[in-house]
Amino acid sequence: MDAKLTQQLIDLARVAGDAILEVYHSDFDVQNKSDDSPLTQADLAAHRVISDTLATLTPDVPVLSEESVPPDYAVRKGWTSYWLVDPLDGTKEFVNRNGEFTVNIALIEGGEPVFGVVGVPVTGEVYVGDVTLGEAFCDLAGKRRQLNGRKANTDATLVVVASRSHGSDRLESFITQVGEQFSGVDRKPVGSSLKLCILAEGKADFYPRLGLTSEWDIGAAQAVLTAAGGKVWAVDGSAVKYNKEETFLNPEFFAVADASFGWEARLPAVPPHD
Repeated sequence: MDAKLTQQLIDLARVAGDAILEVYHSDFDVQNKSDDSPLTQADLAAHRVISDTLATLTPDVPVLSEESVPPDYAVRKGWTSYWLVDPLDGTKEFVNRNGEFTVNIALIEGGEPVFGVVGVPVTGEVYVGDVTLGEAFCDLAGKRRQLNGRKANTDATLVVVASRSHGSDRLESFITQVGEQFSGVDRKPVGSSLKLCILAEGKADFYPRLGLTSEWDIGAAQAVLTAAGGKVWAVDGSAVKYNKEETFLNPEFFAVADASFGWEARLPAVPPHD
């Protein structure tokens, strides 16, 4: 990604974040979508800002947003590249006013996220990952700090990030088994795509997602993590691919800060569903 467009996307994430904060600091209403997930005016305001701006910046690149009506797969499967957008990831965190929600814009090419920005409206931080360049950084008020996932070590405590809103006994059982391969486990509950950004920042080691997510939930943050030296893969060992099926649902997956570590040899079998 060229430097000019990168900066424009950082600016866009902040403008969308400002639109979200206007609603965040008001008495907003919450609706439920068809899948019972919450929807607020903040989701829609950010969607409009991002979609309109991307259509101007890159008119030849399609935009697929969580809050848009997607084209039929017969149309989408012909896309060689497209923008994948979650205008507000972590709506439950938004409704609970804990600040752990994000703006997510990813460029998908060949079924993989190759570039992503993840804005954190409450802090003003924007995480950026360019997989092609192998560069990841966090921008705060124009100052950038490089992101590098930390090295995994079985002699150290494993820091696991997990969903603040989507825990389960099955997940807890799995994390306990993983901890037996290390000196212990520290759990760090975090909302939204921030989990992947915390891995990229070197503040945690492992994120097992045993539950449903959609492609727009993780696309941008996956690009950040991959560019910082991490990795995301499905629990069956396959790659997480985008726009390869009619559905937007991801397989259950693992995300790690250190892609070079021998995770596959140390991770136990995932417990079956009850």
